[in-house]
Amino acid sequence: MATIIKHTDPVLLIGDGDLTASVAVCLLNAGHKLDVCSSNEITFHQLFNTHVASQEKNTKRYCDLKDLRIFTELPASLNYKLVIALTYENKTAKQELISKLENVLEEDTVIAINTESISLSALRNNGVNKERIIGLNWTEPAHTTFFLEIIAAEENLGVADDICLLAKSYWGKDPYIVKDSGIRSRLISAMAREASFLVDNGYASVEDIDRACRNDAGYYLPFSGNCRYMDLMGTYAYGMVMKSLNSDLSKSKEFPEFFNKILENGGLGMENNKGFYAYSDETVNNWKKAMEEFSYQINEIIEKYPFNYKKENI
Repeated sequence: MATIIKHTDPVLLIGDGDLTASVAVCLLNAGHKLDVCSSNEITFHQLFNTHVASQEKNTKRYCDLKDLRIFTELPASLNYKLVIALTYENKTAKQELISKLENVLEEDTVIAINTESISLSALRNNGVNKERIIGLNWTEPAHTTFFLEIIAAEENLGVADDICLLAKSYWGKDPYIVKDSGIRSRLISAMAREASFLVDNGYASVEDIDRACRNDAGYYLPFSGNCRYMDLMGTYAYGMVMKSLNSDLSKSKEFPEFFNKILENGGLGMENNKGFYAYSDETVNNWKKAMEEFSYQINEIIEKYPFNYKKENI
């Protein structure tokens, strides 16, 4: 499947919530004409306007709002080169959306859907044109972070390359392509599982875990990532540590008891004050404002020390 998507091509973005709003800002910044299909237009506008105001305050950059249209149902005319879907992690719902889109889209329109725990091959099982379906995972806020994970199959690596080039050139991303399954959520889940094991067995508190992650890994990961950091510090020494520790790491397939209680209580973290910590409304607002400022500041720092895989010298 041959397709070339330009940064000025119209894009349809489907989804709800803060991530959808920040992806919208990212795409408008790139120059796309953007249609957004969200179940709640008022909520989307509130979230979108918050991100736009923050961007204007921190960077003096302005979105061209004339290129944005909002729908609560799929528009009648679907003349797009690219459709980006941000959905809940439900295999059936994702497959149904893909099927619905394939019935109304042109044959060369790329469908890029987020998928954290479901393989791309599973999502494409019922697809009519499997070559045009790829996985695309973002992180929030999408318009300030460099993260973009592209999931492809052997037969549509060309489509993935096209999206990768577009993201690198215009979306402000440092993207990578993986096959069939995402790696970001696996890495995060492995760390979360070990953290939960340590808390559940009395080795550490939630606060201790956060301090260890923030003040060590959080210090070097934005600079180098895991593997290059081990090279910087001495790969052999890290290998010896892992050789001793790996057999002791948690292999549990179940949630620990304290985590189960949070889930059973409908814990959404700061959204409903049910998470690892307790929050007041004022505290939540302070954390969100601090996160906004931090996202712009860390963006500038990371950009000073970019990865450069073609030249060994920074």
